[in-house]
Amino acid sequence: MGWISQLYQYLLQQGSAAEQELERCEDDFGSLRVTQQGELRYLYFGEQTEQSCALVSDPAWLEYDYTRAMLLAGYWQSRAPRALAMGLGGGTLVNAVLQHLQPQQLTAVELRARVVELSRRWFGLSEDARLEVVVDSAESYIATQPNSCDLLFLDLYMEGGIARLQLQADFFVACQAALRPGGLLVVNQWQLGQSGQPYAASRLRRLFGPHYLQVEVEEGNIILFIPQSGELSLDRDDMRQWADRLEPQLGYSLRPYIEMLRRAGEAPALAAS
Repeated sequence: MGWISQLYQYLLQQGSAAEQELERCEDDFGSLRVTQQGELRYLYFGEQTEQSCALVSDPAWLEYDYTRAMLLAGYWQSRAPRALAMGLGGGTLVNAVLQHLQPQQLTAVELRARVVELSRRWFGLSEDARLEVVVDSAESYIATQPNSCDLLFLDLYMEGGIARLQLQADFFVACQAALRPGGLLVVNQWQLGQSGQPYAASRLRRLFGPHYLQVEVEEGNIILFIPQSGELSLDRDDMRQWADRLEPQLGYSLRPYIEMLRRAGEAPALAAS
């Protein structure tokens, strides 16, 4: 067990620490709050929507299962020349991608300038020269980026939940068009209850077919891995070996998500309404 895992287990045992508010501010989209409990720091959209969680001593630590699962992209896209992350939040996923997947360049697109400010002030957003942060809407930005990236992360959420763009066919088409040949789209989508199917499942199936990969995680999210064309390999033995090599630097294992991976077409059929 790595030192980060040991620290995390210790923090779990210290759960009685009070959560303290560090900053509260407003922008055109609502209120934002930063709090801290022990060594964990949180970004909230509004009063209740917990958007990001970071370990103060390690800004690249991923606390949420869904962000850890998104790192599986590195198996198929090792050292991608250019990565793009739509939705910044506290910046933990961006930090982790830079540190562990080693893209040559990464652009993070965030709608809210205040979120960028908070991620820098409180969450240790990387100052790596490979990172560019753009304040813009995902919809506007992606329309200008055809055939421009090798790895594209979608994690677009607002106070009320999933952003409308992650339910719209035109936006997914634009995202796929932004991928270079061999590129990969990684989507953090909500799951429909415990169905094993993402929101907009039928729309996604029409656009991308039944063979892209997906994995459900404990928070109720479902992560989609959609190739620019063709199918992704699913060699679990090889993936386990890859995950084991990465585990010492991560401080946690990606094996649980590998075991849960399946083709979209293998998910249970949705009940007719």
